[in-house]
Amino acid sequence: MKEKISNNIQIKNKRATFDYELLDTFTAGIVLTGTEIKSIRLGKASLVDTFCIVDKGELWVKNMYIAEYFYGTYNNHVSRRDRKLLLTKKELRKVDNAVRTSGFTIIPTKLFINEKGLAKIIIAIAKGKKEYDKRDSIKERDDRREMDRAFKR
Repeated sequence: MKEKISNNIQIKNKRATFDYELLDTFTAGIVLTGTEIKSIRLGKASLVDTFCIVDKGELWVKNMYIAEYFYGTYNNHVSRRDRKLLLTKKELRKVDNAVRTSGFTIIPTKLFINEKGLAKIIIAIAKGKKEYDKRDSIKERDDRREMDRAFKR
């Protein structure tokens, strides 16, 4: 009987929820090389300034940083290369139609390792927030903190 892989690797894009209003989410697989998955399992990846595009019916993640694997030799990967995302045709059509609408974009929000040991990424269809929306988010967060502090006392 195989043992379950217990990886708690969850790399989040904290800036995404502040800069964008997330409307719909999808879980996608990522096409990776051998040293890339090893670096992700060590937690050496970042989703800062990452975005997705639809090109010729395929979904690609751009500017995602995965550090070079320390023990990788000449087989090491490029840290900021474009990586293909795997979605079903129905999901891909839905994402493509949403992006064609003005003002919407695709933002990766979380990178994680599932129970089978595969790297997955959660992407969201998002709409950019205006400056006043960001101020409202900050005020809401501060109010929530104050309420939590009051309840603890």
